[in-house]
Amino acid sequence: MVDFGNRVVIITGGARGLGFAYARTLAQLGALVLIQDVGADSRGQGEDPRVAEDAAASLQSEGLSASAISGSIASRDECHRVIERAVAVRGRLDGLIHNAGWLAYESVEELQEETFDRMIAVAAKAPLWLAQAAWAPMKSAGYGRIVLTTSDRALYPQYVQDGLSAYAAAKMAAVGIVNVLAQEGAPHGIAVNAISPVAKTRMWGVEGEPDELRPSEVAPGAAFLVSDACTEGGWILRASNGQFHATRACEAHDVTYPRDLHAISAATVDDVASNWRRIAIPAVEPRA
Repeated sequence: MVDFGNRVVIITGGARGLGFAYARTLAQLGALVLIQDVGADSRGQGEDPRVAEDAAASLQSEGLSASAISGSIASRDECHRVIERAVAVRGRLDGLIHNAGWLAYESVEELQEETFDRMIAVAAKAPLWLAQAAWAPMKSAGYGRIVLTTSDRALYPQYVQDGLSAYAAAKMAAVGIVNVLAQEGAPHGIAVNAISPVAKTRMWGVEGEPDELRPSEVAPGAAFLVSDACTEGGWILRASNGQFHATRACEAHDVTYPRDLHAISAATVDDVASNWRRIAIPAVEPRA
């Protein structure tokens, strides 16, 4: 049975939507949940520390253990300060879920550098700096669980949406970070994974409890990834409508990278062109 007794977990963007669903689930399982949330509006603007404080108070009113952690995660130094505050609560940090996010639609012709930089800061830089700050206390304890957030809108071409190139870039960057940190963390008992959630929240323009695709139906997956029952890193857990599917990129059988891809040989561009239908066959389909 998964039990979070004595565990301390921090959740960024933990005051509303998916983050709050994660917080409630973990607290119900016995964790002390630390809620970091700047309290921005639906456009990602402004700050209101009362949002995190009210979320923590709401869980406390249910008899659960929760506290608000102040601070922004907009820079490396701020991320480190947030983790320092989290560790100071009980002298340890067992889990980190980076849930905080932001979304803006801009076509490739309209995309601004400011938009791209902000998206990378929220979805790629912040989780990396948070993990960096959490690394020492987790490594010292010989235990840690870190969960980053990616998106099916980046992972699968059939689910992309116009205007989300910056968003997709940042969410794919998170996958690369997970792959490397999972390898670096394994010798120290630190498991690093990603979750790719689908839920109707403010990012969908939905306020209140939705009639489907509820955040609470994603929360068990996030809770598993940050529990001691999860012992492997490098996975992407797709979570939607109470269903879960773990995936990750895997090399084809018999490949000896990088010299033999066990693939189609082609010496010229004409060879590539004439063999393209064989080269581009999805991995699930057997080659002729």
